[in-house]
Amino acid sequence: MDPRALYQEVIVEHGRRPRNFGPLPDANYRARGHNPLCGDRMTLYLKVDDQGIVEDARFEGEGCAISMASASLMTEAVKGKTVEEAELMFENFHDLVMDTHEAKRPIDLGKIKILAGVKDYPSRVKCATLAWHTLHNALEGKEEASTE
Repeated sequence: MDPRALYQEVIVEHGRRPRNFGPLPDANYRARGHNPLCGDRMTLYLKVDDQGIVEDARFEGEGCAISMASASLMTEAVKGKTVEEAELMFENFHDLVMDTHEAKRPIDLGKIKILAGVKDYPSRVKCATLAWHTLHNALEGKEEASTE
C-alpha cells in the first residue's frame, strides 16, 4: 500500500473514532494542551503506578483529524510503558515529524511511525505534536502545554 494512502487512512480512522477518548477520574497526571495556530485543545489524563508505569492514558478535547489521531495513537502507545519510555517516545516522535535526526536515545514507535507523513505538510506538524507536548508537560508536572 502507498505510504501516503496509509497515512490518510490512519488519520481518518483515528480522527473519526479516537481510542481512549474521555475522562480518567483516577488520573494522577494531567495537562491541558492548546495549539493557538488552529485552536485545537485537549486535556490528557495519565494514571501512573508506584513503579512509574503508565497504567492508563485518556484524553478529551477537540481539534482537527490529525490532532485527534495523534492523541489516539499516543495514548495507545504509552500504556504499559515506563515514564522514561514515554519521554523517549516523545523525543523520538518529535524528531520524526520535525525531521531533525536528533534522537539520541532511539525507541521503537511502532505504528506511530505512520504519522511521519505529516512532515510533508509543515503547517500540520503542530497539530500532530500537540498531544505529545501535552504528554511531556504532564509527566514534568506542568499543567499547560502549547505548540508555540
